[in-house]
Amino acid sequence: MEKDKIEIVIANAEHFPYINTVLETIELAAKARGTGIARRSPEYVKQKMDEGKAIIAFVNGEFGGFCYIETWSNKKFVANSGLIVVEKFRGHGLAKAIKKKAFELSRKLFPEAKIFGLTTGLAVMKINSELGYKPVTFSELTDDQAFWKGCEACVNFDILQRNNYKMCLCTGMLYDPQVKEKKEGKKTWKEILKKIISIPVIKLKDKEK
Repeated sequence: MEKDKIEIVIANAEHFPYINTVLETIELAAKARGTGIARRSPEYVKQKMDEGKAIIAFVNGEFGGFCYIETWSNKKFVANSGLIVVEKFRGHGLAKAIKKKAFELSRKLFPEAKIFGLTTGLAVMKINSELGYKPVTFSELTDDQAFWKGCEACVNFDILQRNNYKMCLCTGMLYDPQVKEKKEGKKTWKEILKKIISIPVIKLKDKEK
């Protein structure tokens, strides 16, 4: 894919004709994994595109992948959901590029929000880790019932129910901007302290009597 023309953009009304293709690709991905991907309606995907909260990718002008942004708990939490890549374009870093673009958009639109996700895919876990996500228990994620209701379309929903919404086959991952900023602040102070220590001591001459 190095020689291919790859375009990753924020979706808008121009991309409405790809909605059915997006949904079909999500369905195929769910069947291939044998696990769940929450299903969305055409109207829902259209809304995300219209709001500028979706990322769409093309390879040589052909649809290559998709991801969208959702907010929960009064915008305190953001999820990058529905990440999919067309099968023939997998294994070349396209999913990582889409995820990164969605992450950057999330940080731009909701800079104070915690970004989280649920996934069963090792590749997605690796991408999340590189972006600064940490594995967490479900109790650290949004308690917004509307989010968990979205899991009802997943084939593993009964497992989530049996565990009182505290555990499932998915791994919860979270990016907390406040924790990130604190770590960066500590690093900055270490650098400042190191610089102070390295300042040479200047001996002052005795004043002439």
